[in-house]
Amino acid sequence: MDWGTDLWDQYDIIDKHTQSGLELVEKYVKFVKERTEIEQNYAKQLRNLTKKYNPKRGCKEEQECRFSNHQSFLDILNEMNDYAGQRELIAENMMMNICIELTKYLQELKMERKTHLSEAKKAQQSLESTYKQLDSSKKRFEREWREADKAAQYAEKTDQDINATKADVEKAKQQANMRTHIAEECKNDYAAQLQKYNKEQSQFYFSDMPLIFNKLQDMDERRVRKLAQGYVLFSDTERHVMPIIGKCLEGVNKAGTNVNERNDSIALIEQYKSGFERPGDLDFEDYSQGINRASSDSSLGTLGTPKGPLELLGKNRSKPFWLFSKKSKLSPSPSSLTPLSTPPASSPANGPPSPKFGRDPLSYCLKEINKTVKPRISSFRTLGRMRLTPERIIVMPTVTEDFGHLPPEQRRKRLQQKLDDIGKELQKEVDQSEALEKMKDVYEKNPQMGDPASLSPQINQTAQNMERLRLELSKYESWLTEAGRRGDSMLRRDTLPEDALSYRSHSNNNEPYSPDGTHSEEGTPDPSQAIYAEFDDDFEEEEELVAPIGQCTAMYNFPGASEGTITMQEGEVLSVVEEDKGDGWTRVRRANGNEGYIPTSYVSISLSK
Repeated sequence: MDWGTDLWDQYDIIDKHTQSGLELVEKYVKFVKERTEIEQNYAKQLRNLTKKYNPKRGCKEEQECRFSNHQSFLDILNEMNDYAGQRELIAENMMMNICIELTKYLQELKMERKTHLSEAKKAQQSLESTYKQLDSSKKRFEREWREADKAAQYAEKTDQDINATKADVEKAKQQANMRTHIAEECKNDYAAQLQKYNKEQSQFYFSDMPLIFNKLQDMDERRVRKLAQGYVLFSDTERHVMPIIGKCLEGVNKAGTNVNERNDSIALIEQYKSGFERPGDLDFEDYSQGINRASSDSSLGTLGTPKGPLELLGKNRSKPFWLFSKKSKLSPSPSSLTPLSTPPASSPANGPPSPKFGRDPLSYCLKEINKTVKPRISSFRTLGRMRLTPERIIVMPTVTEDFGHLPPEQRRKRLQQKLDDIGKELQKEVDQSEALEKMKDVYEKNPQMGDPASLSPQINQTAQNMERLRLELSKYESWLTEAGRRGDSMLRRDTLPEDALSYRSHSNNNEPYSPDGTHSEEGTPDPSQAIYAEFDDDFEEEEELVAPIGQCTAMYNFPGASEGTITMQEGEVLSVVEEDKGDGWTRVRRANGNEGYIPTSYVSISLSK
């Protein structure tokens, strides 16, 4: 069954049907375009949403990313950002594979339909023209036949008229014969036109129009097939990205399962643990018998007025308690300075006598801190690049050639790096010296190639450079050896008991040791310097190569331009050697043995259980 045979007389229906099919294609293209706009707007809103809730660099939220619930939320934001990218990909593929392709194909169909309809119109016009000629010849034949019939009747009437002359009768007969002849010619012309029209009409209805209708049918079927492909692409476009969208949703699910409330609690403890002991009981001060200084050996807060429980717990305070913070000065409160400036007379009845002040109150306070502070306080590691002086508590370090301003581990690494650089330069100079010597031998054996004396300045310069580099190499090697010995001695110092450490500290300062932790200031040039020496020894302590305590994955790139830091790339996995002590830095190690510090907020840490 085809349109040319069964719909030979339904030209108008075929015309409307093909036009309706093209309009459906246009409508579907418009529908897909609006769908792509919705997808693009949806993806844009998702990206804006993830950008809105992503923490900015250096903000407080970024520092909290070390907690699993915060990190999982960031993972969800990243997955939603990828999900938005897949929605954009859906919109792009629909636009390219459906809208653009169907629009191009629609234009071709419109041109083809226009051509077929034009051919049908031409065939119909040709048939109508032939029919007009047939009708004209038919009317002429009818008219001439009537005239011939009238002429014949007039000639017969004239012939029967007795009054008519012979000439009138002959004239009437001739007129009748002429009209009859003309009528016969019109009849023959009409017959020829009728035969021509019948032939063209047969060709029009049995050949030309069926062929055009079949072409239109083929065009419409191809349109339907192409539109069906567009329908299939509408679903396939989204189905192709469903695996990736599924992975994004799996990532969201995984982010939820990765939350570990216990690890978050431990991370909070490790991040904000101060390392100080709880304050001890306050001694009773009997002002009726004179003021005696009461100190607590378990707290660093004995420099000023005793703190209340809310102040010790950090309530209504924006920063934790710190010995050298701006809010905690070394100078005692006026109430405590009064007995320091005018010490009362000692009374055996009231217990131990008040300490004697041979120096200013600040020196005494520093001396008392030296007695109460433990030999090593890990929370002070961030002061490793600072120096303490009585005139100015915190001063910026002075950069020295031997890297003495750095902590021991960082100093040794910088010295080793400097030795490697000098070794490379020295090897380069040695290679150049050997090349010059070989060239000099060639010139001596073949004077025509060059003058050996012309190489003497370069040889002398190379020798001087080698000598200079050897001296620098020896100098840095001695510094590295010194740093290594000092680090080893500090490591051995960590293994001693607390009493032995206290004894060694006092012995190094030529102070007599007593089990209760007190010492006399006799033989001590300056008691206030004891704490600085002890702090410096603590900062320059070097740890041995220890086993990693966990792993971390870099979330951002870090250049590692500062001293003692190490570079890392996003996605790199490093071994955690030392946790963050509250200063925002974590010590890590690469697989090749390189160690250094990185910002804690730049990595995702997973500690070994």
